[in-house]
Amino acid sequence: MNQIKTLGWTLAEWKAGYANKTFQLEDLCELVAQFELSDPAWISIASAELLNAQIENLKNLDNSDNLPLYGVPVAVKDNIDVAGFASTAAFKLFTEIKTEDAYVVQRLKQAGAIIVGKTNLDQFATGLVGTRSPFGAVPNTFNPDYVSGGSSSGSGSVVARGLVPIALGTDTAGSGRIPAAFNNIVGLKPTKGRFSNTGLLPACKSIDCISIFALTAANANDVASLIEGFDAADSYSRVNPATAPATFSAELKLAIPKQLEFFGDAQSADAFQQALTELKNLGAELTEIDFSAFSQLASQLYQGSWVAERTAAVADLLETSVQDFDPTVLDIIQKGQQYTAVDAYNAEYLKQELARDIQQTLAQFDALVVPSSPTIHTLAEMAAAPIEYNSHFGAYTNFTNLADLSAIAVPAGFRIDGLPFGITFIAPAWHDTALADFAEKWQNHLQLPLGAVAKTLPETASVISAPSAQHFRVAVVGAHLTGMPLNFQLTTRQAVHVETTTTSADYALYALPGTVPPKPGLARQEAGQKIIVELWDIPKARFGEFVAEIPTPLGMGNVELADGRWVKGFICEPYGLNSAKNISEFGGWRAYIQSLQATTAKSN
Repeated sequence: MNQIKTLGWTLAEWKAGYANKTFQLEDLCELVAQFELSDPAWISIASAELLNAQIENLKNLDNSDNLPLYGVPVAVKDNIDVAGFASTAAFKLFTEIKTEDAYVVQRLKQAGAIIVGKTNLDQFATGLVGTRSPFGAVPNTFNPDYVSGGSSSGSGSVVARGLVPIALGTDTAGSGRIPAAFNNIVGLKPTKGRFSNTGLLPACKSIDCISIFALTAANANDVASLIEGFDAADSYSRVNPATAPATFSAELKLAIPKQLEFFGDAQSADAFQQALTELKNLGAELTEIDFSAFSQLASQLYQGSWVAERTAAVADLLETSVQDFDPTVLDIIQKGQQYTAVDAYNAEYLKQELARDIQQTLAQFDALVVPSSPTIHTLAEMAAAPIEYNSHFGAYTNFTNLADLSAIAVPAGFRIDGLPFGITFIAPAWHDTALADFAEKWQNHLQLPLGAVAKTLPETASVISAPSAQHFRVAVVGAHLTGMPLNFQLTTRQAVHVETTTTSADYALYALPGTVPPKPGLARQEAGQKIIVELWDIPKARFGEFVAEIPTPLGMGNVELADGRWVKGFICEPYGLNSAKNISEFGGWRAYIQSLQATTAKSN
């Protein structure tokens, strides 16, 4: 396995490999032939015939060379449908070969990805451990005596070992975050309904999320932007309202639990405190919050009638094939039969009350930061107390989907015993882009090795350079600049400053007479020069009201930047320049205003 030359490649490295022909599509068969079915991370591996069929389909796509995931091998958790594979959900009676891809798999293939195998999981995605499968327990990639985390155990393992750069998992109670924490990788748990669940065998249908594992937050975010989208065939799919900010605020405010529980694990407690120190080094203001509502809601998922939703998902199998269940999974799922409809409604009412409290609390912060898991256990320890120790793992994960929150799990260093430790950033629904952006900053700050492949974070992390699909990138040149009188029109609409740059050398800047507050006009002309602008990302849902406040002769158009990009930006109608003063020599509005202030100060 060590001879795999693509081991630990990120998406950018895969893109470069195809571009410089150090790797070609036909090499995928040789790569996948090195994967072994004896590896418990895999339930099935793509045959040469299945790989070649995908490769031929890829070659027939228009502009295939420009696809962001061109030829990238991807693994998929074995409860998500992929044409040509069975979807076992780690239940051996499920052997039917699927003829259609799940919605998200379709999106992956349309972006150029090649599905190379289906991965192991806790049966019916019931567990956070990675041991409840008839296909075998998946060991931790750093110490095989320890659990890998689940239920998306196989997906986390193959990414951590660098076999593939991306794998899909699912996350109902933390199944997309615990394997990330235990294997030193990134686990992106989206807002419920951001990704379609069409083609997913449900665990808890109302709160299931398909998740993404990657070596880097940037890669996870790239894939998320490719597979997201409303799907009318999925009754739980949602339209992104495009109201959330693209990044956290400049004055970073993070909440942390006042009541921290590590179940006696001093190593994890120390690792979390070290992570908090690093967050402070990044300029974060940390505020302790009452965590009781979070903990109470977390306990509802398995200790209350919510477990009956898992029972509903496999009710027919409980009547016909009870002997084929993992014993622990069966014990959990059968408990759902003891609850009544009245219990279920009362649980729904309690969930709504607690979720509202949680959402109101988090509205005061950029995000909540928690340990992804408060502890870790060996395979032997887990066998001795499978339900108790599983519940420990979910202490900081179980509430997330019930409260309709978004989350991303990231590496945060290593414990004294050499095992990875991870933290999770959690924010309100639809704040996924801001979470991924900060997770990328966090990884760049720590510079930890990627997964278990001992590689450092590459300089080029993302393969998608455009802004989020839920934001417009706007160039501002005058009174909307940072610190200027109209900047509030951006900040009160959740717009965030991305960068300061210049236009191409084809513009002139004019001071418009009689405007209050004073405003410039930007005009494109042949004998121009570069003008300083700020780029801001504004949520699309707020863009219209922002534009509505622009007074004549100004308007919103397209502006060319010095590096060739085109963005939305302020422009001026020609008639507005008739009596305006050309101030291009200052290079930007801020320098011009400072010159006026200097002149006034001298005269006084």
